[in-house]
Amino acid sequence: MPPKRKRGPVKTRLATKRPSKLAKEHDLTADQEAEIREAFGLFAIQHPNHNDTSEGVLRRDDVRRCLISLNLAPAKSELPEILATIDPLTTGFVPFVPFLAYAAIALHTKEDASDDDEDENEYEQESSVEEVRAAYKLFTHGGPGPITLAHLRRVAKELREDVPEDVLKDMMLEANGGVRGKGRDVGGVGLEEFESVMKRAGLSFG
Repeated sequence: MPPKRKRGPVKTRLATKRPSKLAKEHDLTADQEAEIREAFGLFAIQHPNHNDTSEGVLRRDDVRRCLISLNLAPAKSELPEILATIDPLTTGFVPFVPFLAYAAIALHTKEDASDDDEDENEYEQESSVEEVRAAYKLFTHGGPGPITLAHLRRVAKELREDVPEDVLKDMMLEANGGVRGKGRDVGGVGLEEFESVMKRAGLSFG
């Protein structure tokens, strides 16, 4: 008998969901369409006037509940306009296709808003870093730092504040965590320490 050939490992392809034609028309992924179908199915009913659809229909009163389940809750003031769009003949029932069309719009609007928030947060963080550096340079008189006791004396003088030397030293030691320099020197305050002081004072930079 001829020797048996060893079979190699059987390669299997993971089936990836492909968006349907309806999903593509509304720029939805297969997962997003499936999520909308699942939510619609929770509230849908069969109605004799809508026997041509396998998904059933939504009662007008259930439209907002269905959108809430998709985390797309509209404001109550927006609901009349939404219903007028997806049930223009005021039949009292909403088929799946117009509901999906509105859900897709709401979903894309939410995604765009989320992207704008991220961009705004990035801008705020960038501007905050610039602000804290600018404030730091005010103390160092434009120098690279660290902030020294001499810098604090100058700032106090410019502000015409008569601050005792001991208070200035305590401020420095509190800011740098009690790190002293040589001899009686109270050390310096770096940029990160300066930002920490600002936050403790209630001035958030980022």
